[in-house]
Amino acid sequence: MTAAPEIKRSVLRVEELSENGTFSGYASLFGKTDLGKDRVERGAFRKSLKVRGVAGVRMLYQHDPASPIGTWLDIREDAKGLLVKGRIVEDTPRGAEVLTLMRAGAVDGLSIGFKTIRSKPAGQAGVRSILEADLWEISIVTFPMLPQARVSQVKSGAGQALPSVRTFERWLTRDAGLSRSQAKTIIAKGFVHLSGQRDAAPTSADMAARIRQATALMQSHRT
Repeated sequence: MTAAPEIKRSVLRVEELSENGTFSGYASLFGKTDLGKDRVERGAFRKSLKVRGVAGVRMLYQHDPASPIGTWLDIREDAKGLLVKGRIVEDTPRGAEVLTLMRAGAVDGLSIGFKTIRSKPAGQAGVRSILEADLWEISIVTFPMLPQARVSQVKSGAGQALPSVRTFERWLTRDAGLSRSQAKTIIAKGFVHLSGQRDAAPTSADMAARIRQATALMQSHRT
């Protein structure tokens, strides 16, 4: 990559995750206008995928070239969007950390990094149509830009444990952008209470709701 790519984010909701870290979903949806006033059109990635192949598209964390966390097993366009299947490598510290956060519902975003090749200029509505894009990488990220996209399938792994207090604090400060005191407030008044309920063997959906409940506590302390 010779220049900084454009990025477009979508929401990835993890419900279940396989023991080997595989998951699938949509990294981009065709015909949907994102928060940056861009709309990717069907066929935009066709030429790039033919030239690069799956092996030529990297899986990164937070668009950081120094943080590859896995490999894409399949990337293809269908009528809905850019359908992807990937596997996170758990044998690395970063991969293991991201898997823990995904299982807890703390990280739930997909984002594409690309270079626009052809586009239709924004009209009166201010929306640019991306007709052809060179896809460089797809990242797992914290915050979404295209709220309509959802993961269609994540292989099963029921009853996953909540992340450690240390891991959760690291996510809150580094990825969610909170101060250390704000992170400690969440952990003291929200997360510790939640982790004390782990004997109930919560489902992944329950864990995601609990993490979001803790985040709501943080927001109330920032106002």
